[in-house]
Amino acid sequence: MRVLVDRDRCCGSGNCVANAPEVFDQDDDGLVRLLCVSVPPESRDAVLDALDLCPTGAISEAAGT
Repeated sequence: MRVLVDRDRCCGSGNCVANAPEVFDQDDDGLVRLLCVSVPPESRDAVLDALDLCPTGAISEAAGT
């Protein structure tokens, strides 16, 4: 699984970091920062939860993954 983030859509809610801190972080402005593009298999469910919980839809699964 590969994941993408759109920092322009991010509102800084932190749901992504709360669910998958091994994949997501927040910068000094509170916006999402992607730690890895290719999600480890053991983190897949947590990333999908983060994707579902993102209030602005800033997280997406890359096509073809």
